Amino acid sequence: MLSYQHIYHAGNLADVQKHALLAWVLSYLTRKDKPLTYMETHAGRGLYHLNAAEAVKTGEAAAGIERVVKEGLLAPDHSLLQILRDVRKQHGAQAYPGSPLVAANALRANDSLHLAELHPQENEALHNALLGHRAKIYQQDGFEVAQSLAPPTPRRGVLVIDPSYEIKSDYTKIPGFIAKIHKKWNVGVILLWYPILKDRPHRGMIKSLLDQGLPNVLHHEVRFPPAREGHRMVGSGLFVVNAPFGADQEAARLDRLFAQL
Repeated sequence: MLSYQHIYHAGNLADVQKHALLAWVLSYLTRKDKPLTYMETHAGRGLYHLNAAEAVKTGEAAAGIERVVKEGLLAPDHSLLQILRDVRKQHGAQAYPGSPLVAANALRANDSLHLAELHPQENEALHNALLGHRAKIYQQDGFEVAQSLAPPTPRRGVLVIDPSYEIKSDYTKIPGFIAKIHKKWNVGVILLWYPILKDRPHRGMIKSLLDQGLPNVLHHEVRFPPAREGHRMVGSGLFVVNAPFGADQEAARLDRLFAQL
């Protein structure tokens, strides 16, 4: 349960999809003066260095965010690139923000930030990465943390769910979890990320979610070649409940980006 470490995959094409849409959502929500809450169930370490041996070994970042930046596949003023520039000014030219640091750099002083990470070393690294950002960090099961906080204060906000799916029961657990969260917190933007593997174990999960009739759903999937021979991931998906106005247009822009790869 505690074996997954995202450093091997940080900055890959799945991260590009997830972080680009997340950065856009947070940019949209922070246009209003009203404060908001950001919660994440599986935060990871928050900050990655793409020249680390683990990242270099897989080469996923080179085919992901590094290529996107080099070839200018995102608009120069895209909120993810603005955050990436800010993070690299502070942490070095090879730094890459995980979603907690994407959120921390998008939020304002009156917003709230709640991050759960169970892995002891990842949790410690997360504390270091979020120094100065007034984040509340929990070394607890992220599903339990989110349930205990919902509905949060402030009520406006985002919940990000992106487990590693190493625990196969996550696929069957997540639809019921989202239904409970939404019932308690019907105004929250719930953003679920999942991998698309060759045997497509996500299909039942997505069908269950669609059958719930949740409001303002954005379901977005991208495909890309396996990172290396034998790698099972061939794409990634996002399922967003209460997607903000215009999120479908951002998803269409991402479709055009991935069509160029």
